[in-house]
Amino acid sequence: MLNKVILIGNLGKDPETKTFENGNSIVNFTLATNETYKDRNGERQKRTDWHNIQIGIPGLVKLAQQYLKKGDSIYLEGQIRTREYEKEGQKRYVTEIHADSIKFMPKGNNNDSNNGQSQVSQTESSVNKEEFINTNNSDPFSDDLPF
Repeated sequence: MLNKVILIGNLGKDPETKTFENGNSIVNFTLATNETYKDRNGERQKRTDWHNIQIGIPGLVKLAQQYLKKGDSIYLEGQIRTREYEKEGQKRYVTEIHADSIKFMPKGNNNDSNNGQSQVSQTESSVNKEEFINTNNSDPFSDDLPF
């Protein structure tokens, strides 16, 4: 079975960190994805979907805290997960994307001095940008199959 999501979108808010008693942390934020299409009358319509993103991989959590901010364009890979909780005596469900890989995307229509490329400063962290980009250490195709 495969549960894989690929999204390209913009952060709707700055990432929020939640730290647990055992010292583990997660980062949550929303991601907006846009779709443009023509309706029956031939007029262009724009649709925005909002996704709840959660990061729990320790190295990726640290880097998301340091480098991601509202409005950033990112490419994200992860898995869809639905969880259940209770509020005011009613069962509720929330669907989240659990990210395991994130890449910076060029900023659209932005003519700043870095040509729209997100920059990661080497002086801000001992972890380099390549580690941030490729944090998914589990390769589902790395087994020793003979074909």
